[in-house]
Amino acid sequence: MNDLPIYLDCNATTPVDPLVALAMQPWLGKHFGNPSSVHPYGKEAKAAVETARAEVAALIGGRPGDMIFCGSATEANNLAIFGVARALRGDQRHLVTSAIEHPSVMQPMRWLEAEGWQLTVLPVDGTGRVRMEAAAQAIRRDTALVSVMLANNETGTMQPVLEIAALAHAHGALMHVDAAQAAGKIPVDGNDLGADLLTLAGHKFYAPKGVGALYLRAGTPILPIMAGAGHERGLRPGTENVPHIVALGTAARLAQEGLVREAARLQALRDALHERLVIAIPGVAGWQLLAATPEIAASTGSACHAGGQTVSDVLAAMSMPQEQALGALRLSLGRFTTEAEIDGAANALINAWRGLTSTAGS
Repeated sequence: MNDLPIYLDCNATTPVDPLVALAMQPWLGKHFGNPSSVHPYGKEAKAAVETARAEVAALIGGRPGDMIFCGSATEANNLAIFGVARALRGDQRHLVTSAIEHPSVMQPMRWLEAEGWQLTVLPVDGTGRVRMEAAAQAIRRDTALVSVMLANNETGTMQPVLEIAALAHAHGALMHVDAAQAAGKIPVDGNDLGADLLTLAGHKFYAPKGVGALYLRAGTPILPIMAGAGHERGLRPGTENVPHIVALGTAARLAQEGLVREAARLQALRDALHERLVIAIPGVAGWQLLAATPEIAASTGSACHAGGQTVSDVLAAMSMPQEQALGALRLSLGRFTTEAEIDGAANALINAWRGLTSTAGS
């Protein structure tokens, strides 16, 4: 018997795929070498890292040499933003981002603003999509970097990244795309998106936590933000985490192999769940509803935001009415979500809503 609740929080993290766990096991035991060592132990570890680099690059249409392994997507975002800022300390002292970015993008931008950089935060419309007219007005000749995510972690809204990148490049700016919530779930190609830098998060597509990657287009100006040895082209010092890098490569390969099929399956499940819930559970705070449904593990907002019953920054940026925003649930599905679980989750939520509304009305 599995007494755990139905897991519908895959935007927070995904379980490690058993095939991914199997692939990383040898590198936790017998094959423990340091990739920088010149003896056989080191050489086999180095070869495994480079195989994984090629697998991750293939997932986003890059070249193996374009990929920098990091400890997380947060680290990759910080490297992209601070690294470019360090490399472009000159006349270009303007930054552009959007109002619905992850804190690992927004906070580095705010730090640079506090150090004297100018920052423009682009507004979004009611669907959470960046307003292109605002982007066209904001990006200018002294803009150094534009950073806009591909898919939002709370709403799933896709951003017009290619169009924004075209504006950035027309003004001589670089384009960074945080694809942590998109890569491994939908087709992502850094070239097609016009990305100079692009971030991936392993634990969003069935690799372990603690590993991510930054795609860096050849020729992109960037400097390291940590000091140490010359690992990862001198941009990310520290001995490579071989087991997790192997896991990331395997997860990338598995994701690419099943991308179209899995996307269609998840869309069908999502639509079925949405159809049952969209007219069934208005007028109840999201946290109350989840508290009344212990059969479900889900979220009322981004897992990376602090607790408390306040409207999330993303929903606030969308100008969503407070009552509606506080009632929002984030139900995110994944590779191991079944039709039976969708049916069970819908029943549990509807029953809980009925119980809460009948109590409130009595």
